Amino acid sequence: MSGFVFSEKPIGIASGDGVHLTDTNGTEYLDFGASYACTPVGHCHPEVVDAATSQLEELLYVQASYPHAARTALYERLAEVAPVDVDNVWLCNSGTEANEAALKFARHATGREKIIATTQGFHGRTMGTLATTWKDKYKDGFGPLAGGVEFVEYGDAEAMREAVDEDTAAVILEPLQGEGGINPVPTEYLQAVRVATATSGAAMILDEIQTGLGRTGDMWAADRHDVVPDILTTAKGLGSGLPIGATLCRDWIAEDSGDHGSTFSGGPVVSAAAGATLDVIEREDLPAHAEAVGNYLRSELRDRLGDDVRDVRGDGLMVGIEVRRGSNRLLRDLAIDHQILALPAGRTVLRLLPPLTIEREHADAVVDAIAEVVG
Repeated sequence: MSGFVFSEKPIGIASGDGVHLTDTNGTEYLDFGASYACTPVGHCHPEVVDAATSQLEELLYVQASYPHAARTALYERLAEVAPVDVDNVWLCNSGTEANEAALKFARHATGREKIIATTQGFHGRTMGTLATTWKDKYKDGFGPLAGGVEFVEYGDAEAMREAVDEDTAAVILEPLQGEGGINPVPTEYLQAVRVATATSGAAMILDEIQTGLGRTGDMWAADRHDVVPDILTTAKGLGSGLPIGATLCRDWIAEDSGDHGSTFSGGPVVSAAAGATLDVIEREDLPAHAEAVGNYLRSELRDRLGDDVRDVRGDGLMVGIEVRRGSNRLLRDLAIDHQILALPAGRTVLRLLPPLTIEREHADAVVDAIAEVVG
């Protein structure tokens, strides 16, 4: 019996260090995918490894109904770095679970059913979040999904204002779409969503699974756009690759969130790793570093690629390159010919989500390689 995975790449990874991965043959790769933004402080950061290892030696696991120092410390750290007043924390194991909790909390707190999601949005693969994910390819064969979900055009403020009404429990959206193609929206749009939800009594859920933790140049994209949601979800890079997610809520959501739980909510080891990850992000000011290096990377890509690509877009170190032919072939060429790992975001977009610790020299190497495979 083989491993039950949907796609397996022909590169067996053996180890990681900082911004590099090494395969089982000893070949070193520059990692500009970070396994979908899961290693913001780089692979095997010594502080994260030390925190997790120390906790492993004391206690592997105790359920969340028993207070534990690492979990309590993580609650406090997340509340400190969260947008103002979004400081009630529920821990889980993944981004899709964080979003599932957000949808449940919003429905319970409002007493309403209708959920509004956006075209091209991606919020997870469990049955609830799958209903709010746009593309049919993720949903085919799994119906019927959770009901009460309506989709509106991403970035269309007027369509959002018309859709949000007294029956709406929540609007869930990404402040910069990842899987959908690295699609940014202006601040005015997100602020219009905030006004529409506040006026109707609905919850605004910002899915920051991919955009959070400094990725877009601020700790949260919410901060970048001066928008304070009712619920913010985070995961991926929170544990530097260990499985953890979090749903952060305002008081009015948390006070009427209903009955929800998870056996592995905030285990001691992942909580210790997440706390150390947040410490490194803040102490090294990685959001500002991501902003500076990301601006440089996008500028160099635009200069070098010119009309060979349709667009270069994104914020911070969340970068999309819309190409004129299939992205998968280009990704293969980058890996095989240049030892650079990147990601797709649809059939025609190269997605770059490197560790936030990359420097200009790494950006230059990637620009050179992409210019060669695209040209």
